Amino acid sequence: MEFENLIRLIETVSRSELTGLKYEEGGVKLHLTKKQGPSSNQNMIQVQATEMSVQSAPTAQPEALAAGKNGKIVESPLVGTFYAAPAEDAEPFVSVGDTVKKGQTLAIVEAMKLMNEIESDYDGTVAEIYVENGQTVEYGQELFRIE
Repeated sequence: MEFENLIRLIETVSRSELTGLKYEEGGVKLHLTKKQGPSSNQNMIQVQATEMSVQSAPTAQPEALAAGKNGKIVESPLVGTFYAAPAEDAEPFVSVGDTVKKGQTLAIVEAMKLMNEIESDYDGTVAEIYVENGQTVEYGQELFRIE
């Protein structure tokens, strides 16, 4: 699925009454879930994609792997603004040294006024956080290293 079509699909689901959508095509599995934010009326779309290749995606190896560091890398699934906490005055979802479980929320990436939870794909300990709160991130950019 091309990146533009993915964005169009996310926008369509966010405007609709749907609370979820699962889509699979040619090895690409996409799961969109819309949640009501706990302290506001803003909708939240959570995107999970596996085996997805985007033509404009970077092809270089992640820096941590190239440098020979141990651990698994959590990358940004989309372009947007990285938020380490659920609100400005709240504690961050995770800090270096925290133990995390697969599926645990690590951060939020805001894209087109949609808040996308970034979940851990791994069990382990947060070894590094590569981006700062409020920083713009790119598709495939390294966010966390989990050991």
